[in-house]
Amino acid sequence: MKKKLYDDSWMYVLLLSTLIILIESIKGYTFKLVGYDISFSIILIPLIYIISNFITKKYNYKKTIFAIGISTICLIGFLLIMCFAIGKEFIITDIIGDIGAYLASQCINLILCTFLIYNTRPNVILIYSTYLLSLIIFYMTYTIIYLNTMSLDNYWQIYLIAMGINGIICIPLAIIDKLIKLGR
Repeated sequence: MKKKLYDDSWMYVLLLSTLIILIESIKGYTFKLVGYDISFSIILIPLIYIISNFITKKYNYKKTIFAIGISTICLIGFLLIMCFAIGKEFIITDIIGDIGAYLASQCINLILCTFLIYNTRPNVILIYSTYLLSLIIFYMTYTIIYLNTMSLDNYWQIYLIAMGINGIICIPLAIIDKLIKLGR
């Protein structure tokens, strides 16, 4: 008699949803680095990719798509509740940049992660490159959507600082990602 496996993927879906809400919640808080205001949320953004990759490796890409969809719905629900709580009008165009950047970068990350799993022997450099490309897509999409509201005076300096910080954070994440075994 085969032992039935308990589907605990819901915990990772909840973790991804919580992380997205946390990123959205702290994006307004900044710290100074070499004279530029950098959002605290950039420290957490690479973590969404390792959680997604973990779900893909442990379960499958369908569970990852489900997790991305649920986390997006949770983010919209959270923003609706917060707008109601503080008495602010909910304007969907205000969050399209966040959701668009999240969805675009997650799609690229999922495609690359799935490709690495099924077509290569993933090594740390390939995994690290996947993280960096996903981050580039995230910032590029975010910038394109919010271009009319952004101050471009220090854009490239802040972008390079953010990518540098994210690049450093992605090194241990790529190593941890390499250690994740396929399947349950």
